[in-house]
Amino acid sequence: MNFSSSMYDPLERVIVKHPKNAFISQEYISEEWQVLNYLSEPDFEEAQKEYAEFIGLLEKHVPVIEYLPYSQGVGMDSIYAHDPVKFTPEGAIILKSGKALRQPEAGLYKKFLMEKGIPVIGELTGEATSDGGDIVWLDDRVLAIGNGYRTNAEAIRQIKEMTGHMVDEFIEVQLPHAEGEEECLHLMSFISMVDRDLAVVHSPLMPVAFRKLLLAKGIQLIEVPKNEYNNLGCNVLAVAPRICIMVAGNEVTKQQLEQAGATIYEYKGEEISIKGTGGPTCLTSPAVRVPISEKRSLSHV
Repeated sequence: MNFSSSMYDPLERVIVKHPKNAFISQEYISEEWQVLNYLSEPDFEEAQKEYAEFIGLLEKHVPVIEYLPYSQGVGMDSIYAHDPVKFTPEGAIILKSGKALRQPEAGLYKKFLMEKGIPVIGELTGEATSDGGDIVWLDDRVLAIGNGYRTNAEAIRQIKEMTGHMVDEFIEVQLPHAEGEEECLHLMSFISMVDRDLAVVHSPLMPVAFRKLLLAKGIQLIEVPKNEYNNLGCNVLAVAPRICIMVAGNEVTKQQLEQAGATIYEYKGEEISIKGTGGPTCLTSPAVRVPISEKRSLSHV
């Protein structure tokens, strides 16, 4: 089985975590949300309704959806299933979050993957820290990784070593200070790949060299305005090339995507996304994506 080295090929198998196993209860949320730096307190009942809508969209496009279980000692942020691991063509790399409160998730995620028969090709050790949100496959042989407050130089060195034989081009992106060390700025905060030649970006946060590189590769940039960036308009999940899921309320970005030939599905994400600043890419860990060319060849077998 080929695992995922793409952000936009048709999604076949995805790992998620239901809010009932992350948010637990309103009482638990009340105790934790400020510690975890949420914008405001999520409503537990509304969060479950929003999540049902989100999963309903996934179910229309993704054959296999697997749910991480409840684990004691793992908090609200575990709803953002993307960050503890990153998938490569050969399996998963277990990461070590730059947010100390999230570090216990890694070992539990590893156990889950092993139980599912999903190979783990390596894990970060020593002083290395990284979040999955800092690691972006521009295509199946080009890997970009952000050096910032969540991902450090030692993690980049280790990931580069683990993926060297799978990658033709490894791009280190220096992330800006932006809102400061306590805020969560990932590489994926300002770029979502939705096709090989189409990306949703918020250019004011982009390093110039990285932006130039994308343009040199022939990638069209959909520019997200500031107000929609704050509404997670830059966080767009491609379930297939130009078939996208995003938080509702980002009309300028949505219109630009549609003009570029994309199909957009929206969900209300106030409780599960906006308040925790984690959009649809953060809510999902894409384990398997199958290139359209392979899907076509399989259909003729």
